[in-house]
Amino acid sequence: GGRPTAFDLEIYRRRNTVERSFNQLKGFRGIATRYEKTATSYKAAVTLASLLLWARSI
Repeated sequence: GGRPTAFDLEIYRRRNTVERSFNQLKGFRGIATRYEKTATSYKAAVTLASLLLWARSI
């Protein structure tokens, strides 16, 4: 219980951006299911998916 903590709008905006980015990445099946076996190939898949999302937003 108790009083809620102070609300910082800037922190909320940044957190919301990060959460939405993760949500968009989960739209890629290979990333959502962790299809790649090694950490290196998983990181490459996340990087590629991020690049594709960025390119779509331009």
